[in-house]
Parts: sequence; C-alpha cells; structure tokens
Amino acid sequence: MTRVIAHRGASQAFPENTVAAFRGARAMGADMAELDVRHTADGQLAVHHDARLADGRAIIEVAARDLPSEVPNLEEALAACDGMAVNVEVKNSSRDPDFDPERTVAAEVAAIVGERGLHDGILVSSFDVGSIARVRQVDARVATAWLTTLLPDAAGAVASLVEAGHRALHPYDPIVDAALVEVCHRAGIEVNVWTVDDPARINELVGFGVDGICTNVPDVALRVLGRS
Repeated sequence: MTRVIAHRGASQAFPENTVAAFRGARAMGADMAELDVRHTADGQLAVHHDARLADGRAIIEVAARDLPSEVPNLEEALAACDGMAVNVEVKNSSRDPDFDPERTVAAEVAAIVGERGLHDGILVSSFDVGSIARVRQVDARVATAWLTTLLPDAAGAVASLVEAGHRALHPYDPIVDAALVEVCHRAGIEVNVWTVDDPARINELVGFGVDGICTNVPDVALRVLGRS
C-alpha cells in the first residue's frame, strides 16, 4: 500500500510545520508526517523549514525561548504526530547560516530515536548525504533516506544507498518514472516521492508502485487511494 506522507503536516489546510498541521494530518488519516529540524542558538531542535524566520532572523542565532510560539520543538512535534510514522528531515545545507560540518543535528535526532525506542516509527532523511551517514554512525538501526532533485545515474545512486545501509530514496516528483521505481525496488530501496498534490499524478505514481507520496494535501491523496 502506498503511504500518504503529510508534507510539513497538512500544510495546505494549516500553517506548515506547526502542531496544528501535524494534528490536522493525523485527523485526515495520513500514514506519516514529514517535518524539518534545525538547531537554535542554544542547541535545541526547532521544527522549521527555512533557515530564517519570517522576520529575517536566522534560527541558529535565536534561543528556543525566543522563537515565535507557532514554531514547535521536535518533542512537541513528535507528540502532535502521535499515531503516525514521522519522516524527520535534517536540514544542513552549505548555503544556509546553520550549516554544520559535524552534522550534530543528525546525531542528536538519531540519539533521540534510540533513547525513546522509536526505530519502527521514524525515518530520517536529508539532502546532505553526510547527515544520513552520521545518523547511521550513531545508531545503525535508524532508517535513513536520501533526498534529491537530480538523479543522472539512478543505478549508481541506488547502489550507493544499498552499500551505505540506507532504506529509501526520496526523489523530486518530476524525475520519477516507472523505470526508477523498478531500479530501486529491485535493490530493496523504498521510493517516497515529493511533493505531489495533483490527483492525476498521485494516481499515476500509485500505478508505478511507489512506497510513499509526500503531499501538502493528504486528504486529496487519501481520496485518490480510496481511503477517505
């Protein structure tokens, strides 16, 4: 069965990456919620997509207590996702002010999963290969996935994922076709596609046999799947 993954929660109906968005996704019946984590100035894990707040402040320069009230920490977000699996995306881009070559956020997320025994319900992903590698260094039982917008050598990329022990590929929707899904599945790699809101495309991807569809409209995806 193809999983419905609520992108930053039910982010069309509610402000993204908020407790309300995660609770909304759960109420709609989503199988999984996707969220983003970054460090604050005092080393807390804030759930926010962009490196900067709407007022321009870099999250890495703001203490957790000074964040806007609608920005949850990871603990609050996980509580709001109770009953769903969670895809925790570690943000660590060299273009952002909070880039960390030590991949500390990834290590801390892996430690939380291990300490709380959440291995069956958490998938950690990142565009940064170093971050998902760091997760596996801390706890190889934590499932990991690589996010990408480009895939010029699908077979080579999939082979690298298998060798490193990662579970899934998270490709950008326009690069996904039946052949890519077949290559991944043949190697035992799951395919979770982002970000897909169009019902016709959702239906096509289901036909390809993708494992998950990350969407801003989980209610729409569930209707396409006949699960509303």
